[in-house]
Amino acid sequence: MGAIGTEARPAQAMAPPPDWVLVVEDLGKRFDTPDGAVTAVDGVSFGVRKGEFLSVIGPSGCGKTTVFNIVGGLEPGYQGRVRIGGEEVRGPHKSIGMVFQEESTFPWRTVLENVSFPLEVAGVARAERHQRARRFISLVGLAGFENRYPSELSGGMRQRVAIARTLAFEPTILLMDEPFAALDEQTRLILGDKVLQIQQELAQTTLLITHNITEAVQLSDRIVVMTFRPGRVKRIVEIDLPRPRTSEIVGSEAFGRYVAQVWNDLREEATRGMAESEIGALSRRP
Repeated sequence: MGAIGTEARPAQAMAPPPDWVLVVEDLGKRFDTPDGAVTAVDGVSFGVRKGEFLSVIGPSGCGKTTVFNIVGGLEPGYQGRVRIGGEEVRGPHKSIGMVFQEESTFPWRTVLENVSFPLEVAGVARAERHQRARRFISLVGLAGFENRYPSELSGGMRQRVAIARTLAFEPTILLMDEPFAALDEQTRLILGDKVLQIQQELAQTTLLITHNITEAVQLSDRIVVMTFRPGRVKRIVEIDLPRPRTSEIVGSEAFGRYVAQVWNDLREEATRGMAESEIGALSRRP
């Protein structure tokens, strides 16, 4: 097995390999708050290879969601560049499909109607869009539930509907922001298996934003570990575990070593964040 972690290279040294379909280069973003300007992310750089599963992980307040919003084209006014297939983008892009943490299914639509919605918007004929939607419904393990409404499904099933709806448009890059954060640990692991199956079958390039170490190690080829605010790349960890991969690997010694490696980095940053929050709270006391 190779080294568990490697230090991230500085942004100015990046020479993107030709198989990187997504390149994030020297991202910086500041927000104005009642307490003054806050730098959310500073000099964040990484790339995602074609067919790779890459996770971004960090403590609360490290700017993970800011990175998600910038890459997804939802956050204006930032420094740096985002490139997809060599093209610089500064807004929503047809190559990126997004899955959010919040509930996003349409309660008045059935599973089939939810999944086929983006194809309907794109003007795809009804028969074709339903055929394509059924394929992805089956892929996420919901065959037989096509005519159910979201209120009749569990939270994990609704998130699978959201993933199927995003995949139905066949994006080049699947971008997910903590899609299973509201679910219990056992359900997360089981859904992780389903995500791995989908990723393998479609060779889907995937970028996951998460705070869950087990999830990141279970799913990823590489993990970008971020520092506390301002968010910077602290380390990029190569996950040298066999594929195809399932949640059975969670109990292995090798898996535990990776979890410990990532936790050591995160514990240091989370401790620093907690200390800074306590100092800030004290300074605001009358």
